[in-house]
Amino acid sequence: MTTSAASTNQPRRGDAIQRVAAPGSDYADLLHLVKVAGLLRRRHGYYLTKIAVTGGLFVGAWAVFAVLGDTWWQLTVAASLAVIFTQIGFLGHDAGHRQIFRSKRANDLVGMLHANLAIGLSYGWWVDKHQRHHAHPNQEDKDPDLDIGALAFTTRQARAKRGPVTRFIARHQRYLFFPLLLLEAVQLHVSSVHALIGRGLRRRWWEVLMLGLHAAGYLTAVLLVLSPLKAVVFIVAQQALFGLYLGCSFAPNHKGMPINATDDRTDFLRRQVLTARNVRGGRLVDFALGGLNYQIEHHLFPSMPRPNLRRAQPLVRSFCQQHDVSYCETTLRRSYVQALYHLHNVGRPLRVTTAA
Repeated sequence: MTTSAASTNQPRRGDAIQRVAAPGSDYADLLHLVKVAGLLRRRHGYYLTKIAVTGGLFVGAWAVFAVLGDTWWQLTVAASLAVIFTQIGFLGHDAGHRQIFRSKRANDLVGMLHANLAIGLSYGWWVDKHQRHHAHPNQEDKDPDLDIGALAFTTRQARAKRGPVTRFIARHQRYLFFPLLLLEAVQLHVSSVHALIGRGLRRRWWEVLMLGLHAAGYLTAVLLVLSPLKAVVFIVAQQALFGLYLGCSFAPNHKGMPINATDDRTDFLRRQVLTARNVRGGRLVDFALGGLNYQIEHHLFPSMPRPNLRRAQPLVRSFCQQHDVSYCETTLRRSYVQALYHLHNVGRPLRVTTAA
């Protein structure tokens, strides 16, 4: 992931919608259907309940941590906190897309409290990176989610690997993908710190303060309750599982889907639909993936509240069928198989070179 600071000149999301929803375009027609169905209306009750329940679980997990004391049973708390941290991250994601409130200030406050203070990630840095991903999904040289140094998502990226370690990873990334996700949380923490060291982030000092409070509180609690060895194991386990869960939640969305060239001029609707993949599985998958399993609908309407995505899916799928636009939907297992198959194919030129 890139560590560039957030731009202060990002366009308003509403302005972006107006630009892509040109009168008479396919997207404008679909947008009209979604608006008439009321699917862009805020769901304050849902989010207030979600925030309260998730916050209660967060506090409860740390209370259990304090009661258990210096024992290896704390690893169960570490696993629980990994799940809770990821669910908090989903709420920060929704705030970043202004799904919760209409006011940018209110969403940003919720986002920073969840991202910076609760789980130790820079909200401003992530929002900037994620906005660029939404503007250019799976587009070479423009989508920051394709710019991950440890992996190669195109044969050009694979051939560009020069170091022995990066070339080894690219050759075998099909097998190393999930193990590498264990380091995802560490990478996000490091990128957050790098972004905050720079000067491009809005509300930079508020973010620094909240991130500092998170680090101080987290480390103080762990070191006060656990012996040094147990503390290290607890932190490693909690952060590794957090990164694994978070990475597994985002991996099915675009990995293994078509990658567009840098100069691609596909219209907005097709650019968003053809590069995304939905995941079937019912409400359990909805919860586990934080609504990201409706990736097509989310990319078409980023500000649509999470609980409305399920309701929008039949409408969007039918619209795509009527307009002969391929709509990809599969199971969670199959999505991982497709992603790993793509990574394996991308690394093939390096395996052929090694064999020769």
